[in-house]
Amino acid sequence: MDKNWSDLIVKNFGQASINYNKEADLQKNFAWLLAKQCIKETIPKGIWVDLGAGTGLLSEALETLNPKQKVLRVDASEEMLSQNSIGSQTQLWNLNFGLPKWPQQPVLIASSFALHWLNEPSLRIEEWFSALPPGGLLAVALPVKGSFKEWHCAAEATGLHCTALDFPCSKFLLEGLQKTNIRYQHLHCYKQKASNINSLLKPIIKVGAHTSPTASLSVGEWRRLYKAWPDSTENETVTLTWLVQLLLIQR
Repeated sequence: MDKNWSDLIVKNFGQASINYNKEADLQKNFAWLLAKQCIKETIPKGIWVDLGAGTGLLSEALETLNPKQKVLRVDASEEMLSQNSIGSQTQLWNLNFGLPKWPQQPVLIASSFALHWLNEPSLRIEEWFSALPPGGLLAVALPVKGSFKEWHCAAEATGLHCTALDFPCSKFLLEGLQKTNIRYQHLHCYKQKASNINSLLKPIIKVGAHTSPTASLSVGEWRRLYKAWPDSTENETVTLTWLVQLLLIQR
């Protein structure tokens, strides 16, 4: 991932920051699922950090469920961090450059819908896990390969390239870690439905998650893609399927 690509990701999220929380229902849902899973585990006392925190959806969920605990929000977008609630602890940092220096090792490193935007996600997981002290917890939620099957099917049917982001492969994410360290893993299948393709894909743009390494399609090509989109049998709606991996790994 080159610097221009990384900068474009940050720029697009920054431009969407003001309206992000209104549009990010999917991200909000999984932030709460991950936070609820975290509180089932025993976490030592110490620093909690949210990597790729954005507007703080995961941090807010963690702090709501743990009222005495503050969460440090780390993100590369100043605009996204500015949308965090007043009094939040924030740190501006691009995670592609590794982890920032903290006064002590964090006992919880959490991240939701951020890892797939970074260089070599499996190496990032190893890096984050290594930053924990014994007993520390790494909690991650991210979309993985197999998502957007309808989009990929339509692209294949028309011979057009798929402009959707290529998500990490779930089975490769944990290659560098011991299975005995995995406290929880679950692959969620989440289906978004809408009356038309525009309404289905618009939330991706509205939250700033539309950055793609492939060239954009023309208007005519999008029309061809829409016509080839697999039909849904439910109430004449169209569907977009997400596969979202939740992981809890303890050091």
